[in-house]
Amino acid sequence: MASGAAEAHWRPRVEGGSPSGSRTGRFSLCGMQGTVKAYDAETRTGSVLLDDGSEMAFDAAAFDAGGLRLLRFGQRVNLAVEDDRVTVVTLSTFPLP
Repeated sequence: MASGAAEAHWRPRVEGGSPSGSRTGRFSLCGMQGTVKAYDAETRTGSVLLDDGSEMAFDAAAFDAGGLRLLRFGQRVNLAVEDDRVTVVTLSTFPLP
């Protein structure tokens, strides 16, 4: 698959915002990729740096929805985002549910 096609697949769909991925407006459920910036195993929460350089936090519910046990700094992850909130975090080698 060409890299342009892969990038188009992961570009967020935004309603009332910019298609460039600015997080103004309401997000539809969509997939994004990023890199783990921080993860707290006790609370199962953390944050991810998106490919555009912005940071998104995720809660324990999003972590649990991905079926993971642990994340490490620098790991590549897939994110499902709905209404500007991360709903699923999983490894980039796993499909989003």
